[in-house]
Amino acid sequence: MPPWFADPRIGHFANDRSLSEAEVETLVHWVDGGAPEGDPRTKPAPIPWDDGWNIKPDVVYEMPQPFVIPKQGILQYVYILLPMKFAEDTWVLDGELRPGNRSVIHHASVIVRPPGSNWMRAAKPGVPYFAGIEEQPTPANPSSFLLGYAPGFSPHQDFLPGQDAGRLIPAGSDLLLEIHYTPNGTETTDQTKFGLVLAKKRPAKQLLNLVIDGRGFAIPPYATNHEGSAGVLLNEPMTVVFAQPHLHLRGIDMKIDIFYPDGRSETLLSVPRYTFMWQLSYVLAKPLQLPKGTRVMVTAHWDNSANNKLNPDPSKTVRWGQQSTDEMLVALLGGVVDTTTDRYRTLTKPAFKGN
Repeated sequence: MPPWFADPRIGHFANDRSLSEAEVETLVHWVDGGAPEGDPRTKPAPIPWDDGWNIKPDVVYEMPQPFVIPKQGILQYVYILLPMKFAEDTWVLDGELRPGNRSVIHHASVIVRPPGSNWMRAAKPGVPYFAGIEEQPTPANPSSFLLGYAPGFSPHQDFLPGQDAGRLIPAGSDLLLEIHYTPNGTETTDQTKFGLVLAKKRPAKQLLNLVIDGRGFAIPPYATNHEGSAGVLLNEPMTVVFAQPHLHLRGIDMKIDIFYPDGRSETLLSVPRYTFMWQLSYVLAKPLQLPKGTRVMVTAHWDNSANNKLNPDPSKTVRWGQQSTDEMLVALLGGVVDTTTDRYRTLTKPAFKGN
C-alpha cells in the first residue's frame, strides 16, 4: 500500500489512504502470527488489467523513436515535439502517461504549447531537444501543463474524472514531452507513451494549475533545518481541488497556508514528513473556494546535514535547480474555473503576483 504523509489533524482528503489504529493492530497481529495465508475461497477476484492502462484512452501518442539513455552522467531535460497539431479546441477529461522504462525516468510531463508561443521553437518534430532553465516558459512565451508522471503518482492524479472538468488544448497547439532521465549504470532505451480521454462536448469547468515556485533560497552547508518560503496573491477567484508539494532529497516538510482578504486564515495541507520517493497529490474532500485577493503561502524545511542519508553532499551550498542533487520549493494547486468565461479559452491562467 502506498504511504500517506498528510498530517491527520489538518484537512480532509478524498484519497486519504492512511490506516486506522485498528487496521494497524490487525496487520501487526497478522505479522506476529507468521503472516498466514487466508482462506483461498474468500480471495477477491483479480482486478481487470486492460493492456496496462488505468484509463480507456480515446487516443494514444508515443515517442516516434526510442531514446538512448547512457549508463552514467547527468542529463538535461529532454523535450520531444510530437508530430501533430490540433486543428480545433480539444478538451481532455482524463489522461495517463506511461513511461517505457521507469527505471531511468525521474519524471515526465506532457506540455501544451499554444499557438503564438515561441517556447522551444528550436525543437524539431520527433527529434530529442535538450534544454536548460534558460528555456523555461515565460508569460511572453507561454505553455501549459497537461499531465505528468513521477514515482508514486496515482492514476487520474492530474484530472477530475466524472466531475465535468477538463484541461484545454487550444486549436493550433503543439504537444511536447518533457522527460528527466537519470542513468542507472546500464545503457538502455525508453519510448514513453501517453493516452487521453477526450470530451465529446465542452465541460462545465476548466482545470488549471496554480504553481507556487520559490527560487531565491540558499541552503548553507550542514544546515539541519533550513527554512524557505514563497507565496502568491490571487488576482482571480478559483476553486482548489488538490494540492501537491514538491521538494528534492533534502526536503523535510512543507505547509501550505491560506490567507483570505477578510483576515481569516487556515492551513490547507501540512506534510510533516516529506519524502522525495513518493510524489503524492492530496485531493480535497471538499473543494475550497478562494476569492480574488487571497494570499497562498508555502513554507518548507531542508536537512543539508550528514544525518540526512539521502543528502548527496552536505558540504555544498544548495540552490534551486532541475537535478535531484539541487533543490526545489514548489507547491502545485489544481483548481477549476468556469469555462463560460472566454479569457480561459487560450489557456490564460488566473493572474498572480509574488509575495
